[in-house]
Amino acid sequence: MIIDISADRHIHTSLCRHATGTMEDYVISAVTKGFKKITFMEHMEEGIDYFERTWLREEDFDYYFAEGERLREIYGDKLTIDLGVEVGFNPHAYDRLLKRLEKRTWDQIGLSYHFCKLPGFEMHLNLLSRKKKNIISIDHYGADKLLSHYFDTLTNAVSIIPANILCHLDAGLRHQPNLQLTPHHHEQIERLLEEMKLAGMALEINTSGFAQRNEPFPRYVTIIKAIKMGIPLLAGSDAHQPEDIGRFFDTLAHQLNSYRRPE
Repeated sequence: MIIDISADRHIHTSLCRHATGTMEDYVISAVTKGFKKITFMEHMEEGIDYFERTWLREEDFDYYFAEGERLREIYGDKLTIDLGVEVGFNPHAYDRLLKRLEKRTWDQIGLSYHFCKLPGFEMHLNLLSRKKKNIISIDHYGADKLLSHYFDTLTNAVSIIPANILCHLDAGLRHQPNLQLTPHHHEQIERLLEEMKLAGMALEINTSGFAQRNEPFPRYVTIIKAIKMGIPLLAGSDAHQPEDIGRFFDTLAHQLNSYRRPE
């Protein structure tokens, strides 16, 4: 099996303040759809100066774990419920991130990079945002240059954050108009995959990309490289509403098999 589509390894809820639905709403959706396992992956950030909070505080994680245990007692015979975290890397506050991670036992730790502080900008920019303010600022700074920074920072983060899965690898600047990966970007991605291999980290195949480009994050050319390197693949919908659980998983399995067949 190239990838297990009976488990959705990347789910958000209203706790992150930019998704809808309770944890139980997502559990019920997963049970109804016949999933065997889901992994909640709520956001953790540190040291971010942004105009809105899109991550959980420690008291939010207290509730998250309590509610997760309650749901396991009710639905555990129907569904495996994992409690994970999506860690947004901040090179200027990674020590605080590590201290927070050490406080709890996580079923899965995902690594991503959302917020970047650029010279001349008061606040952090959200590199994955569709908000016009972020898009304009990124274009002003230089999208190609910033995308290179995105990949370099993720590569550095792999050796620092004790994650077991890298989330939506090439989703950075995904809403930037006409952005194309350059040969240099592809070289950076290969170095990132090599670091992941050394760290024993899995690659998330994030199906939210289908809604934007008819391919997951990352693109199939990167997925095939990861397969050849022996990097495990895990499917995640990046659900932000209960009905999103498992979205495009069948499409992913079909297309991935098609890409593999010529080899």
